[in-house]
Amino acid sequence: MLVGFSTNDDAGVYLLAEGLGLVQTVDFFTPIVDDPFTFGQIAAANSLSDVYAMGGRPLSALSLVGFPEKGDPAILEQIIRGGLDKMQEARCTVIGGHSIRNEDIQFGYSVSGIVNPLQIWRNVGAQRNDVLLLTKALGTGVISTALKKDRATTESLDAAIASMARLNHAAAEALHEVESQCGPHAIHAVTDVTGFGLLGHAREMALGDSSAVSLEIEHQRVPLLPGALDAARGGLLPGGLKNNREFLGDCVGFAAHVSEEHRALLFDPQTSGGLLVAMAADALEATLKSFERHSVPAARIGRVLPKTSPLLSVI
Repeated sequence: MLVGFSTNDDAGVYLLAEGLGLVQTVDFFTPIVDDPFTFGQIAAANSLSDVYAMGGRPLSALSLVGFPEKGDPAILEQIIRGGLDKMQEARCTVIGGHSIRNEDIQFGYSVSGIVNPLQIWRNVGAQRNDVLLLTKALGTGVISTALKKDRATTESLDAAIASMARLNHAAAEALHEVESQCGPHAIHAVTDVTGFGLLGHAREMALGDSSAVSLEIEHQRVPLLPGALDAARGGLLPGGLKNNREFLGDCVGFAAHVSEEHRALLFDPQTSGGLLVAMAADALEATLKSFERHSVPAARIGRVLPKTSPLLSVI
């Protein structure tokens, strides 16, 4: 086993042979949008994301389905079609799956991929003076909550859906390109931002396995989806956001000028979020150019500092 659960990484990696590692992950959830085809796309993109975050290439997937006994089969068909559409885009073959009767609709995938054991990206390993990059805007949690309460605007919902359905494939390809240009040690740590929110996943990166670092995040640099600030100001906060805030507790320190809505969005649980990357500062220019070539709207959001208390600071 090359990567296990010790650092809560995005996926496990098992050594199959010299130069070949097996990446394995699984994820599924209940619908967060009304359209079943779109829900299937988002669930697939979310499941694939962990493989990309490890530096791997997805190969095959098994679907996981929970569906009500008296549910409309046409809805299930559209969910599965949506998932297959995104899997085909990722060139990942769905080779089977398992379904159960369930009161609530649930859908996702177990995904297997491959990675070079010498080029695995971990969620740990950030080094002092690294820069932090984020490849997707935040706000899917509060916008999904607004949708449930019939308070989401068309603009915000469309932006959130486009973000959640977008694969992290292009972002991963851009980072691989940087490694080929700047060397394999330019990228120090990578994770995808999902249910624990930006600050929750930043905490895991800062804790590391042996690194003594803290992360500083510039809140005005963090990209936000249209309507996310309004939803946060309106108190449309998902339960997961409150749980994340309580869990992180004293790990986070906020500058006095950081607004309450900005603070909330940094805890907001994301679905199919972007990649959070810690990388050498001297590779920043090449990385931003690579992201631009791959049409990835990456933003520099902070830096890595020597370990301080609190572990995460937001300025």
